[in-house]
Amino acid sequence: MSTIPPFALIFLGTVTGIASGILGIGGGLLMVPVLTLTHATVLQATATSLVGVFLSAISGSFRNWRANQLNLWEPLGLALGGIPTAQLGAWLGDRLPDSHLGIAFAVLLLVSMYLIGLRRQLQQPDAAQSPEISSNRRSIALPLLGIGTIAGFLSGLFGVGGGVVMVPLQMVGLKTAIKPAVRNSLGAIAPISASALFRHADQGNVLWVSGLCLGLGCLLGAQIGTRLLHRLPSQLVTLLFKILLVSLAAYMLWEALNS
Repeated sequence: MSTIPPFALIFLGTVTGIASGILGIGGGLLMVPVLTLTHATVLQATATSLVGVFLSAISGSFRNWRANQLNLWEPLGLALGGIPTAQLGAWLGDRLPDSHLGIAFAVLLLVSMYLIGLRRQLQQPDAAQSPEISSNRRSIALPLLGIGTIAGFLSGLFGVGGGVVMVPLQMVGLKTAIKPAVRNSLGAIAPISASALFRHADQGNVLWVSGLCLGLGCLLGAQIGTRLLHRLPSQLVTLLFKILLVSLAAYMLWEALNS
């Protein structure tokens, strides 16, 4: 089925992993379009991308934790909301036409870009921002679960880790600066994507060879990306996030309309 050789998939996985570590996305945003080039259906691409999403999230989060840059409380709250709804998203994705999935994927990207722009308008001076979401765990428990619930559903439906939603929603709803939001998101993506992957594997939607090739590259790339994150200005990370969303939205919309 694949028209892309394994070494090329590993290279693309490495690039995806770097983007994952810098932007706090699971990598599915990049891997889904790439996998459609192998003549995989959108459903197969979304399911298969979760292999790389899971591996890159594990790799990047371990690096963040070792560097003492990850408080496990926030990712846990996000994951608890997302694990069950990832199953629901995977179930629904198995029942939607490819064209509908592609258009919905493009809309998701554009909505996420709007949320990033809204957060920038509401942004407080950097000095007022805490590096963590909040020291009051009770006050943020329900918002974290709610954000994770949305992200989990989208993870199962679109084969993304959910970071495309978790990053902007943390920034808008919890007043989190982009870098801690990226790290929290990446930490939550591992269990959420594992839940969605289990469901898709049970439904027979996963192309394991392509997924593992991408995943091997993601393991390496995520290590590079998480090291680069703390060296990049927050404004640049935000700009890269927006450029990525617009580019991929245009591509997926074009694919959906021509499918």
